[in-house]
Amino acid sequence: MAKPRKPKNEDSKPENSGAVVRHQKLCLSIDIDKRRIYGYTELELAVPDIGIVGLHAENLGIESVLVDGDPTEFEYYPHSYQNVESGSRWSSVTTPSSAADAAGSAYVSALERELVPNLLINCCKAFKTGSELQELPVLENGVQQSSGEANQNVRLVRVNYWVDKAETGIHFDGNVLHTDNQIRRARCWFPCIDDISQRCCYDLEFTVAQNLTAVSSGSLLYQVLSKDDPPRKTYVYRLDIPVSARWISLAVGPFEILPDHQFSVISHMCLISNFSKLRNTVDFFHSAYSFYKDYLSTNFPFGSYKQIFIEPEMAVSSISLGASMSIFSSHILFDEKIIDQTIDTRIKLAYALARQWFGAYITPEAPSDEWLLDGLAGFMTDLFIKRYLGNNEARYRRYKANCAVCKADNSGATALSSVAASRDLHGTQCIGLYSKIRSWKSVAVLQMLEKQMGPESFRKILQTIVARAQDKTRILRSLSTKEFRHLANKVGNLERPFLKEFFPRWVELCGCPVLRMGFSYNKRKNMVEFAVLRGCTAISDSSTSSINCKPESENRDGDVGWPGMMSIRVYELDGTFDHPVLPMAGENCQLVEIQCHSKLAARRFQKSKKGSKPDGSDDNGDSIPAFDIRSSMESPLLWMRADPEMEYLAEIHFNQPVQMWINQLEKDKDVIAQAQAIAMLEALPQLSFSVVNALNNFLIDSKAFWRVRIEAAFALANTASEETDWAGLLHLVKFYKSRRFDADIGLPKPNDFHDFSEYFVLEAIPHAIAMVRAADKKSPREAVEFVLQLLKYNDNNGNPYSDVFWLAALIQSVGELEFGQQSILFLSSLLKRIDRLLQFDRLMPSYNGILTISCIRTLTQIALKLSGFFSLERVFELVKPFRDMKALWQVRIEASRALLDLEFHCRGIDAALSLFLKYLEEEPSLRGQVKLSVHAMRLCQLRGGSDTNDDVKNQTLVALLCLLEGRKAFNNISLRHHLFCILQVLGGRPLTLYGVPRDHRPLHIGDVEVCNEQKNIFSAFVSEIKPPPNVPSLSHDGLIVPEACKDSLTVPEASKDGFAVPDASMDGFAAQSRDGLAVPEVSKDGLAVPEVTQEGLPIPEPPKDGLPVPEPSKEADTISTSHERKKPVVKIRVRRSTTTSRAEEAENQTVERSHGGFYDADRGASSSVSVDAPPHRNFTETVSISNHNLDEVNSCHDRGSRLTASIGSAKLASDGDEFGRELQCTAESSKVYAQPQHDGRPSSSSFFQDNNVDIDAQKFVSLQTLSDSRHDLNGRLVDNLNPLHGKDKEKKKDKEKKRNRENHKGHRDNPEYLERKRLKKEKKRKEKEISKLLNEEAKTSSMETASKKEEAVVKSATVVLQPKPVELSVGSKLPLTTSGSDSKPGASENTSSPAAPKFRFKIKNRTLNKS
Repeated sequence: MAKPRKPKNEDSKPENSGAVVRHQKLCLSIDIDKRRIYGYTELELAVPDIGIVGLHAENLGIESVLVDGDPTEFEYYPHSYQNVESGSRWSSVTTPSSAADAAGSAYVSALERELVPNLLINCCKAFKTGSELQELPVLENGVQQSSGEANQNVRLVRVNYWVDKAETGIHFDGNVLHTDNQIRRARCWFPCIDDISQRCCYDLEFTVAQNLTAVSSGSLLYQVLSKDDPPRKTYVYRLDIPVSARWISLAVGPFEILPDHQFSVISHMCLISNFSKLRNTVDFFHSAYSFYKDYLSTNFPFGSYKQIFIEPEMAVSSISLGASMSIFSSHILFDEKIIDQTIDTRIKLAYALARQWFGAYITPEAPSDEWLLDGLAGFMTDLFIKRYLGNNEARYRRYKANCAVCKADNSGATALSSVAASRDLHGTQCIGLYSKIRSWKSVAVLQMLEKQMGPESFRKILQTIVARAQDKTRILRSLSTKEFRHLANKVGNLERPFLKEFFPRWVELCGCPVLRMGFSYNKRKNMVEFAVLRGCTAISDSSTSSINCKPESENRDGDVGWPGMMSIRVYELDGTFDHPVLPMAGENCQLVEIQCHSKLAARRFQKSKKGSKPDGSDDNGDSIPAFDIRSSMESPLLWMRADPEMEYLAEIHFNQPVQMWINQLEKDKDVIAQAQAIAMLEALPQLSFSVVNALNNFLIDSKAFWRVRIEAAFALANTASEETDWAGLLHLVKFYKSRRFDADIGLPKPNDFHDFSEYFVLEAIPHAIAMVRAADKKSPREAVEFVLQLLKYNDNNGNPYSDVFWLAALIQSVGELEFGQQSILFLSSLLKRIDRLLQFDRLMPSYNGILTISCIRTLTQIALKLSGFFSLERVFELVKPFRDMKALWQVRIEASRALLDLEFHCRGIDAALSLFLKYLEEEPSLRGQVKLSVHAMRLCQLRGGSDTNDDVKNQTLVALLCLLEGRKAFNNISLRHHLFCILQVLGGRPLTLYGVPRDHRPLHIGDVEVCNEQKNIFSAFVSEIKPPPNVPSLSHDGLIVPEACKDSLTVPEASKDGFAVPDASMDGFAAQSRDGLAVPEVSKDGLAVPEVTQEGLPIPEPPKDGLPVPEPSKEADTISTSHERKKPVVKIRVRRSTTTSRAEEAENQTVERSHGGFYDADRGASSSVSVDAPPHRNFTETVSISNHNLDEVNSCHDRGSRLTASIGSAKLASDGDEFGRELQCTAESSKVYAQPQHDGRPSSSSFFQDNNVDIDAQKFVSLQTLSDSRHDLNGRLVDNLNPLHGKDKEKKKDKEKKRNRENHKGHRDNPEYLERKRLKKEKKRKEKEISKLLNEEAKTSSMETASKKEEAVVKSATVVLQPKPVELSVGSKLPLTTSGSDSKPGASENTSSPAAPKFRFKIKNRTLNKS
């Protein structure tokens, strides 16, 4: 039975964790003409005991700060840009790889710096009295204060400030002002705690000129007209729902307001020039609003909803979301004549509305939960598409999105709910390509859950989430992945074992299944035999996987499987049958048998000769008649599909005969099945006329979905060749002429676009025809003539719809042509037509300048293809005037792209990047800067990233790095991210911050200056922001770290097994061990050998309570309390030999000495080993850190007592920010045991010292963890000496014995059974006697050896095996011999390579006192 879920509230926050915002008021006066904002903000804060409040503020002028009405001290550290010369700052940048490292370091540093509050306010005054607190018993959102909250120090902080010449966060453009919702940029227009975890209610007041309208988040309470000259108007808003500062939006301008004709809470606004487009665009919006309200069974959560459309040059992105309002670019508006823009605009508006429910109203509990809200909004958008745009549109879009996800889901950057990935990405997962991939994957995962539980159950879950958020007793309206999983179990009725596998595999890890399927029909059994090979899209050999994965999922391979069963749908003669028989887990190669339901008809045809059939049927089948739709008369199969309902996000490669693909295309009504069939038929190496005819029949079918028909048209173009007599080209031309040509005169008819589906298909035909290629890779003469004819005789008279997109498609088809010797004659005519359209569009601008954009793009393509015929400088001069700042924003950006393409192909990537930097400085719009950076990144991808082909100059790399750290990049987070991506591409790295090593952070000149600035009045107070420099660092068990821990550390290079070991020398931080032990140096052979004084370092004693020292967490999000980075730590883990008998486990309570002496030739540099062993830890993972096969060498002659160390079976574990490295050495010992002393007295320590070794050569190793467990040869856990584990094992054995007794009750009278039982007892008795004798002999030998030997003391160590300490001193010899001929009498194995170094551990034992 499930445990009841604890309610979430603000009381769950740790005490004194920082200031908490209860309420915020914002009062601003805006002067549009002077581009100035001035006013104040009041924050009601719960101040921590330290008395210091940290706020975020950038680009603000702080006039004064008041606490409870009294002035107070404050410190303000705005974002500074170091003016350090590039040569000295980036002197280490010499290659694209080093530039990529520097870019990662600079980017991470900037993002981490933004997390630190930079407006520090002193609130150190007496707490409010009880009577004053009683005056504020209720919060602004109607929630009663708890007793814990009432006792906190609540202050009213007022900040008077101004904003002059705003550059980011808030933007001025003419007489319009608007904000954007870039991450961590709300601080750029009002002081706040700019964090998604800080949510509160807002009171907003904005004073503007009388002719302007101020639109903001919340509900408009009233307007006040002042008596000033000229008069000004104040708009007062209130937002009663707690949101983070990022969701506060503002737009000011001379907007025209269009109230929705269905719902009064909805308002649409734009500038006067776009009002007619606005009316046509939002005519559908009430449908989406009512659909969401009905589906969720609740009203809109906010009191109003506003949609504001501003000019494209003003907008930072196409959508800027805020609480109860959204700001769009006006380029998505369209009038009644535009067809092509309709679908995309409606989907954008529907998605923004869905984000009001899931994102603004219901917020993510943590950054790792953002995928869930984004996915739910996308899920609601897909439901809207299915309802109002058709099921085919929704399924086709989902299929294409899933295909894109499968191609890109190969790294931890696409793991949706990975805590480590969320911390590494710093919020950048919502920018760029990975933003779209993660959004599509989120929706796909939720749709998979919906398929498992059913649509109604999933709808109930969403209704439950929204209804619970409307509960007035809840302070926070957040949603977590864990909570959603709980609802999937309780409301969705999904079983816990399934959810336990589903969420970790699909949500916390990356990778999608890749299935390759084939089948064979067994005629005798009437069965289909499937062979399935399963893989995974995730890259398994990743150096970042061990850093960023959780411990429990660390060793899970990418192809371990997925929960559930995949369905195979078989279309037979007698019907369609689904078979959920394919398990998605288990073996990678699987064979599945499916019974056919249809029976074969009697044989009517003569039996043909034996031969293989294309469907894989038996060789003794009949011949195939031409009229039969089946692939063989011996097979009742028509076609088959895997996962027909898209229940899995999987990449499926299904092999079936050509005739079955044709059947699927012609007979299956599912758009996904049709698209899959077209893709497979197009990719066939040998094409037949039956394939061409099938594609043509589908193209001319007006009942088919228009998007799939377009795919069939391009497939026909791809099949057109001389081998098929240009059948595909002829079919395309014939189809177009049958729809658009006048049969009498043989010329195109005037345009008629009333049939939208037919319009989209015919619009794509010229482009498909232009893709046809002859054997010489040139376009046929017929294709060039056809495109020229369409362009020449286009007539839009009498057509109520615009032909701007129609003409743009025609022009772009000209750019796809490849001109040969025959078709080059038509080039001049085509260029004249393009020039004519350019002149026409200049006089009468088309919708969004799309005609000019198409002409520029086509001219550039032709110039690049025919660069040998004419000079590209002429094209430069032709395109350059379109970069005029007075031109349309879209036209200016397209001209810049064209010039970058020409520069790249003429002079290379370095010249293109230099030109990109120049254009970037000249581009005023933020969105234009992003477009240019995306295009530059694509050019870098075309060039390919490698140091071998290094044609990028250092000056260019340094210029990109300086731009990455400059103010322009700070103002535009998308530009900054793409600059980082450009440098990563040049260095051959993935386009993400995931896996970027944090230790490669060179200390730049200027960083020290910035760090030294903040040293004034709050340096002693703000420990939560900046730790004291001289406080001794504590480990996690409270032990003082020795000074030796601060020594530098050298880490060996990464081995060839794929685990990257970062260079610790690059990290300028002191390191320390978690348990207070010294961090060793690493010698050349890979073992840690630190230098110490002759006295040695004292080892801290274990805690008095005897509890085991906790092992450092393997998660990357572990943060040390010392605020310092961890250096690699070497751990050697000892495991018990499997040869130990049961009697020795039960009775032996001594630590016996090893027998025999050591070889003199083996003497070398010795080292003392200190061991600290928590008793309740089992470590079963063993991953080799080296490909060397090292010897396992015995430390003594006696077979009964041997200790072997296998360095080759050690594991390198990564510990995120702490950079802990763990070397696990496995050791076998059949005579070494340790039991706790029951009298509470610690045993005396035993010591070892090698007198033949020079003192200067002695080095000591500090071992952090020793796990005493038993393993088999493969490293799997076999047994454990833990007493608790033994009790569980004994209980299990007792249950088995009891069960056996019950099973054998009926055999008590059987003489054979009684005889077997007697023999068994006799055998056990003899074994006990033998083991007892062996133990007595061993004890006698041990006592004799102990009396003869006496060693000098080198170093002591403590082994914690139980709550009471037992001391064990282990000495080890590490002779660096390279010869493999050395063998020992008691060696169990001798499989080492001759060149592998040997390591010997010598152990000296002392008998423990028995209680």
